[in-house]
Amino acid sequence: MSDSFFSRSGALHRRTFLRVAGASAATASLVLAGCSDPAPAPIAANPNLLTLTDGDVGLLNYLYLVKQVQVAFYQKVIGALPGDFSDAEKLSFNDLRDHELVHRETLRFLLGTNAYDVLLQQPLPLDFSSLNLATRAGVLTAAQQLEDLSVAAYAGSLRLLAAVPTAALLAKIASTEARHAAFVRDLRTPGSFAGTDVVVNAGALQSVSLAKTPTQVIDETKAFFLPIVISPILLPTV
Repeated sequence: MSDSFFSRSGALHRRTFLRVAGASAATASLVLAGCSDPAPAPIAANPNLLTLTDGDVGLLNYLYLVKQVQVAFYQKVIGALPGDFSDAEKLSFNDLRDHELVHRETLRFLLGTNAYDVLLQQPLPLDFSSLNLATRAGVLTAAQQLEDLSVAAYAGSLRLLAAVPTAALLAKIASTEARHAAFVRDLRTPGSFAGTDVVVNAGALQSVSLAKTPTQVIDETKAFFLPIVISPILLPTV
């Protein structure tokens, strides 16, 4: 073995060999990395997208959003009710606003730290420019739309809640919302109370309030939230 390369004068010593081998391996790794596909760029979160979570928390946040629309609506119109509102009607709208405030705070309490807006610096901006709030007829039409929609939202979501006590509590709110809807409808058309557009009149569902899914309700209220887009994709459906 005396003529072995590693035994000759000037041959690579073990440490030198290891350094060269290590450098070669590192160089090979860099070359291979350079030949591979680049890592995909991260997708930035959309600041204007609010995706509701799944389960009861998502459903409660959904109803909380609907309630915030109602509160903001009544607060807006009460500040500038058209002149053709009677004094009694003005007082009634104050009562409607106060009821909605109680409902909103009840939902906020149920959600606790799970409320979607718990970390927001300010509430979501709500835009009611799509509604005609300059006349009594316009305000009553909008109020009926929102009250009917709220009733339909509860009718369509209470069966999806897993927690029975929560569903029982929200059923009481739904009952109050139905009375609101009937009251506003009666202001528009005295003696009407309800209509076939909001009450099912067929078979076993006789006189049951029309139900709407979260997707349907959010679609009907999306103009109020712009530029924020509410996504119900994770909410339970069955």
